[in-house]
Amino acid sequence: MALHHSTRHAIHPADFKGYDTAQLREHFLIEDLFQKDSIQLTYTLFDRLIIGGVQPVTGPVRLDSFPTLRSENFLDRREIGIINISADSTITVDGEEIALKNKEALYIGKGVREVLFHPAANGADTRFYFNSAPAHHTYPTRKVQLSEAETVELGSLETSNARTIRKVLINSVVETCQLQMGITELKTGSVWNTMPAHTHDRRMEAYFYFELPQDQSVCHFMGEPQETRHLWVQNQQAIISPPWSIHSGAGTSNYTFIWGMAGENLDYNDMDKVATPDLK
Repeated sequence: MALHHSTRHAIHPADFKGYDTAQLREHFLIEDLFQKDSIQLTYTLFDRLIIGGVQPVTGPVRLDSFPTLRSENFLDRREIGIINISADSTITVDGEEIALKNKEALYIGKGVREVLFHPAANGADTRFYFNSAPAHHTYPTRKVQLSEAETVELGSLETSNARTIRKVLINSVVETCQLQMGITELKTGSVWNTMPAHTHDRRMEAYFYFELPQDQSVCHFMGEPQETRHLWVQNQQAIISPPWSIHSGAGTSNYTFIWGMAGENLDYNDMDKVATPDLK
């Protein structure tokens, strides 16, 4: 079986306050998302989101179910959003081959039986990042090109947070049950993301940092606004962010990250903002 999985349990914020660095990394940081010809995934009990990576090399890699799901097929009761983070390649969905260019997204709804990730035809490095959430309804498979994304420019170079937000899998672009995903790109000279910080009690979030230059890192900030902690994150690693936690970061260089959300709320703007001077 080319699928390797682990489970992360939900954490109460009162317990979080006492964690040391090793415990923070154990519970919230996902370090190893890509292994050749396999799927690496983490099942978190925060809204039962699955965070995963696929690296097909010698042939197609199939998205199989695993014991925790108690289902014959991975998508029997789930939906999935996939973003290509590398060379142009293809994904086969119940026999239909769909081409994905770099940073293009694919939504696949509940009930699909077979998903195959293919290596690039020219042998180039191929990697897909995905999030999956429980689904109550079947929505059709839909590819989203960057030109179709809802795109917003925010921040400024003066405050080191000039960035482009591309909302690729949200309800204003494609119908989903609860999953939302997008891509944020920091411009050269900018390092801060998601400032002013915020929380959203009705959904959790996952961050996947990539396009980070060699020997550079991102310092990710999390925790309740009055009880923050930090985690140093390397290229192509992910963070689990609970509903009670801020999710923000500053890099030693500019970078890109994919954000994914799951929960009861599809309103992107429903958040509780925290003024920067109020953070502790």
